[in-house]
Formats: sequence, structure tokens, C-alpha cells
Amino acid sequence: MAKSTQKTKAEAQSPEDFIAAMTDPRRQAEARQLMAIYAAASGYPARVYTGGMIGFGHYAYTYDSGHSGTAMATGFAPRKAELSLYGLRGGAQSEALLPALGKVREAVSCIYARRLEDIDLAVLSRLIVLGLENLRNRYPVTPS
Repeated sequence: MAKSTQKTKAEAQSPEDFIAAMTDPRRQAEARQLMAIYAAASGYPARVYTGGMIGFGHYAYTYDSGHSGTAMATGFAPRKAELSLYGLRGGAQSEALLPALGKVREAVSCIYARRLEDIDLAVLSRLIVLGLENLRNRYPVTPS
């Protein structure tokens, strides 16, 4: 079986340059606001990852299968159609708080929102903190 290569990696581009290159002014403003929220809640600096994601902190993992790698601990992707919010799930407290987040669509590993104004930013901050606490219970999380 061929060894898989990690698809999501930290990029050299600064988050500020990444956001400045976005063509939608509304998404730019939302990305700047999300960057401030995630930085404050996580305590980690922002880093751009492949696929247009802005991450905060990272962790190294090894599965029972032996597959290992690193991943961003929490973050978001300001996509054209929706904002993708990562690292918010996990743990009973997070799952209980998710319905209070607002008008979102839930997936297994992320939450989607069409507009930042559709979500409760205080709840988002709390979910970031809870998500990181849950992750730290399994892996050491370090700055990006």
C-alpha cells in the first residue's frame, strides 16, 4: 500500500496577504473579523493552509493504523458560497452549544455559515475554546 502524502500544509503566504487578495469585499471583512475572533479565543497566531484555510495552532497525530501527520487545531475558510468553520465540534459541551450558534449547516468536521451576521459571535468564541480544550485532551496543541 502506497504511503499517502499530507494534503493540508502550512503555506508561506501571510493571512493578511491572503485576505487582501480576496475579491469579495464582504468576505474580506468577514475573514478579518473571524481572524480576530479565532486569534483572541485560541491565543495562537494565524497561518494560511492549503485550500484557502486560515488556521490557529496545530497538532501532531498518529492513528492506530500508523498514519501520522500534522493538522491545524482550529480555523476557518472564507469560501465564496459559505464560511467553513473548523475545530468547533467535540465534547458534550460543544455539541450542546452548537444549536445556539445560529443559522448554520453542520457537517462531520466543520460548520458552514452563509454570512457571519447569521451566527452568534460570543457562541462562536466559546465553541473555539471548547474545541481546543477537547483537542488538547487527545493531542498537544502548539502555535502554528
